[in-house]
Amino acid sequence: MTVLRLLRHFMQNHFELFQLPQQFVIDSAALDAAYREVQSQVHPDRFVSSTEAQKRVAMQWATRANEAYQTLKNPQKRAQYLCELNGVNLETESNTSMPAAFLMQQMEWRETLAEARAAKDIDALEALAQELRHSSKALLQQVASSLAAEDYLATAGHLRSLMFVDKFGEELETAFDLVG
Repeated sequence: MTVLRLLRHFMQNHFELFQLPQQFVIDSAALDAAYREVQSQVHPDRFVSSTEAQKRVAMQWATRANEAYQTLKNPQKRAQYLCELNGVNLETESNTSMPAAFLMQQMEWRETLAEARAAKDIDALEALAQELRHSSKALLQQVASSLAAEDYLATAGHLRSLMFVDKFGEELETAFDLVG
């Protein structure tokens, strides 16, 4: 692949890079195959006898392919990327607004976690983990629905909630480590 062809690929979005439809639901096997194909074309080992500029571009290209693959492989990152492609920034640093019901749920989860941790109650932690998995799955379904409806603002809200659930899940895992 010539340097100019490589540079043209840098101008593509992640979906175009792997020749996949720009949508939330993707074929994982097709993504994996496309990634392997792209990597086979741009792997730095293929450019050992090339100029330094070509080697540098190949390395950048391989890095970009890795980043694109990791983004599209993860449903949450893929949804966030689709929002960004459609002009909606999640504003995770500045937009912390959440629906009142979700805020109440957060408070209940935190209270349950504190009580279970204090009591070293593995069963309560496992029940909370199950509830979080269910909530995460439901939020991911809401993300899929809002993306299908091309409602990127609603998607952004669902993603912010999902990010909280994931972060809280990490805290819960830490509690398991401390209690277990």
